[in-house]
Order: sequence, then C-alpha cells, then structure tokens
Amino acid sequence: MKRLVCIASAFAVLAALGGAASAQSKTPVVVIATSLGDITVELDPAKAPLSVENFLAYVKAGHYDGTIFHRVIKGFMIQGGGMTPDMREKPTRPPIKNEAANGLKNERGTITMARTNQVDSATSQFFINTGTNNGFLDHKVRDYGYAVFGKVVSGMNVVDKIEGVKTAPGDVPVEAVIIKSIRVK
Repeated sequence: MKRLVCIASAFAVLAALGGAASAQSKTPVVVIATSLGDITVELDPAKAPLSVENFLAYVKAGHYDGTIFHRVIKGFMIQGGGMTPDMREKPTRPPIKNEAANGLKNERGTITMARTNQVDSATSQFFINTGTNNGFLDHKVRDYGYAVFGKVVSGMNVVDKIEGVKTAPGDVPVEAVIIKSIRVK
C-alpha cells in the first residue's frame, strides 16, 4: 500500500511539473485595446526572445497606455508605442539587439520592432505590417532588416480600420488613434 501511495505521489508531482512546464512554454498573447477596437497578437519568444522580453517589459510597466498610433501609411504599416497624443515621445529603456535574422518575415499582420537607421536601436515603438509587399524590411534584403516578433491572430479588421484613417503630412492621423492599453491575455 505504501508503495502505491509513493507511485501515486510521484505521478502527481510529474503531472504538476508537466503542467508548469507547458504553462511556461505557452506562447504569450497580448490584447492591444485601441480607440477603434481590440487587436490580439501572439508573440514568438522562441524566435525573438529579446524583442518579446522587451515588449512585455513595456506592457507590464503600462508604458503603452495612452500612447497613439502616430504613423499610418496605407498599404505599408501602422506604427505606435512611443508617442503621446500631443506627439511627445515617452522616455524609454535602453535599445535592444536587432533580431531581424530570426527567419520571421515582414508579412501582412506581423508585429515588428521599429528602429532608427541604427541597426540596434529599437526601444518601445513597434509597427504592424499591413502591406503585402513588405519583404524589403526583411533581414539582408536592403539592410539588416526589422525584427518581427509576433503576429495578429484576431482584430486584423481593426488594424485595417486604423490603416484607413485620414492622415496629415508626416503620416500622422488627423484624429488620434489611442492605444488605451496593452495587456497579456
């Protein structure tokens, strides 16, 4: 009887560890709540660990709450994550290493780290690809490339709605599209 209890206990421990391992390996999903609706994004920590860790640190800190999509280019992308409605740039953490060589492609519906002309300059800003010909942003097509770190799994209609807003010079939406929050689902 004692042996049976030990075996049952061992199975319970293994089941608990297996559940914990599968919970830890679960792909993070975030919901970007905007003034035009919600966008659900599945992140890819296996291929873009630094970008996902960086993005989630900003999410957990509430950095994105109240920022805007400040650059919208039809047939290309919508960019946000760093500017307030009055077009002031929020303070950021130090830049991260560019993971554009991870094999993920800048396809319609992928989320990518925005950066300056410097390869390793991404901080908080990101963009969602809306174009179907954004391959020129991939690693070594024209330069080092832009790191994809996830994809939209629902709410592409909201992305399309944001992409369709009227813009002023500089590709800035005439009426602010607010990122109310980004939360881990």
